[in-house]
Amino acid sequence: MTKPSKTPRRDRDRLRLLQATLPHVSFDGWTLAAMRAGAGDVDMDPADLVRLFPDGPDELIRLFMEHADTLMVHELERRDLGNMRIRDRIATTVRVRLEQQAPHREAIRRALALQVLPQNGPGGLRALYRTVDLMWRAAGDTAADFNFYTKRLLLSGVYTATLMFWINDESDDFEATWAFLDRRIGNVMEIEKAKARAKRWLPDPDDLVRRIVQRRRGGQASPFSASEKPG
Repeated sequence: MTKPSKTPRRDRDRLRLLQATLPHVSFDGWTLAAMRAGAGDVDMDPADLVRLFPDGPDELIRLFMEHADTLMVHELERRDLGNMRIRDRIATTVRVRLEQQAPHREAIRRALALQVLPQNGPGGLRALYRTVDLMWRAAGDTAADFNFYTKRLLLSGVYTATLMFWINDESDDFEATWAFLDRRIGNVMEIEKAKARAKRWLPDPDDLVRRIVQRRRGGQASPFSASEKPG
């Protein structure tokens, strides 16, 4: 006896329509025409389009990105990321994402073109944050302090730059993209090293603020220690 699927039928139908529509996106873009063509390929009633995607193509794009996140996480869970250097973990998360989506590069190009429109900007940023957050979590990040946000901001820059390079990369097996990715990660690692070195000689910001507040309240303490005073 076949076990019933744990995925609700509506979710299965949405994914089925997404997969059927993707080949048409390369020609018709993320449009109702592409969705209708996909529905015809899988013998789905065109009337079901409104039921499955009330917001039309915009909602289909959101599903496309969410499904890409799910596939990425499943693959990364199979990788032995814990035994890698942090830079190799991050490189692996980005590379897995792009390798999985290589068959849909034109669909991604068209989705990016839509996301730069003002009305679509917030949704695109939310999708980007979700992706890089999942990348960091897969890489083993457990930060709960300010670093939580700085790490995601830095990875957003690395991922976005690499994605835009990859979109137009015609090298064999995207070798130029992987070299570009390695350089971008190297740049970020150098920034982090510089920050660590700076902490050795710069005053602690929290302590400096605390001393300035004390001085303004009537205390005589200088905001600099004897060794930190300029001149």
